[in-house]
Formats: sequence, structure tokens, C-alpha cells
Amino acid sequence: MTTLQAAAWGLALAAAIALPTWAASVPLRDASLADRVWATFIAAPAALYVALLGSDPRLTVMLALLLAWALRLTVYVTRRNWGHGEDRRYQAIRARNQPNFGLKSLWLVFGLQAVLGWVVGWPVLAAATGEPWRVWDGLGAALALAGLLTEAVADAQLTRFKRDPANQGRVMDRGLWRYSRHPNYFGEACVWWGLGLMGMSGGGWSAAWCLVSPLLMTVLLLRVSGVALLEQDIGERRPAYRDYIARTSAFIPWPPRRSAL
Repeated sequence: MTTLQAAAWGLALAAAIALPTWAASVPLRDASLADRVWATFIAAPAALYVALLGSDPRLTVMLALLLAWALRLTVYVTRRNWGHGEDRRYQAIRARNQPNFGLKSLWLVFGLQAVLGWVVGWPVLAAATGEPWRVWDGLGAALALAGLLTEAVADAQLTRFKRDPANQGRVMDRGLWRYSRHPNYFGEACVWWGLGLMGMSGGGWSAAWCLVSPLLMTVLLLRVSGVALLEQDIGERRPAYRDYIARTSAFIPWPPRRSAL
């Protein structure tokens, strides 16, 4: 089987995951179900590529990292959103796309995320060449693992902070959050740049197209569904956050500035 054929099967699998999830979301009026299957849109096609094109040490490590990432994120998002109804981001999308948002969400939310997830998984497809393990693979795997641990620790710290009633209304600026306003997003970006490096190591410069994956994820995290979206009005809703913004790096962990006087 060729790489192009495997890619087509991967896209079909992502679509097959999106369709029933969309169908379940319509009666529930909860398009944020897409967040719970986001990791599956990426991991399922990647696992299919390995099954169709064969495995080697590089792909085994990549798939192990990817599946660990997908499992952690899916469990975290599902537990965080359970019982809270539709996320406010999706409520805003729903309001902007009336009438018949239920139908429109098939392509505006679920179809779009299926395609984006398929693209993000391209490094695994690029790496399926059978080339031997190289130093770049070790560096990429280390970066991806460090990113996975960073986002896991950051999410755990934030969850623990929110569970303490004494922190109601306060800004989380402890642990990793002291050095970055979004250490979980930074860790996420590291995961995909690490896997992208491994994809390039396996496929060479002719596989540079796989770097669309980390580039896309970085843009999404910084400009679309991540930092920019979360902080667009948070300073108005939570004045203490303005000082946090002034003294703390938005993305890359860095020692905080002394004060925002």
C-alpha cells in the first residue's frame, strides 16, 4: 500500500469517528463533544498507518507517545467537561450559526476537526519509511516526552488549584503556571514538534510536508482556540489576571517579571 492510499484510509477513519459523534451531539445540544474525540481524530488514523504500512522502532516509539498523549487528553477533557453541558466557546459558535446549527455543526465543528486531526497525525505517515533510527529520532522522542509530561503536570496543577475553595476568584500562578500563562499549551506544542522531528528523520527532506502538523498545532494554540481565545476578555472578567499577564510569559516558560507597576 502506498502512503497516499494509507492517508486516504486515515481520512476516512477520522470521518467515520466524526459522524456518529455529531449524531450524538445533536439531541444533546452539545457540540463540545468534539473536544472529547479530538485526540481520537489524530491517534486512530496514526495507528491505522502503522497497521497498513508496517512498523519499525521509530514508528513504535511514535505510536506509543501518541497513544499515551491521546489517552491522557481524552480522560482529562472528559472528566473536566462531564456534567457541565456545552462549553461556552461552542455556545458562541452555535449562536453565530443559527438557524439549523445542529446540521451545520456536522461540517463547521466535527468535519473540520476531523480534517485538522488527520493533518496533525501526518508525522507518523511521513515516518513510515523503514529507515534506521537516527540521533534526530532520539531528540524528537525526548522533546515529545518532555512536552507530554509538561502538559500533564500543568493540567494536574490547575485541576488541584480549582478544587480548593480557598482559590475561588484567584489567579493560578504557582508551579509551572508561575513561568507561563499556558504551560499546558507549551507542552502540547513540544509534543508535536518532537513527533514532527521524528517524521522528518524517517522521511528526510522529501517529508517536510509533515511539519504542517506542528505548525498547525502551534497556530491553533497561539492564535485560534488557545491563548488568543481564552484571553480575549479575561482581563475584563478577572482584573487580577491583567497583572498576571503583565508579569508572566504567555507561552514559553520564563522567569516572571518583578511587577507590573
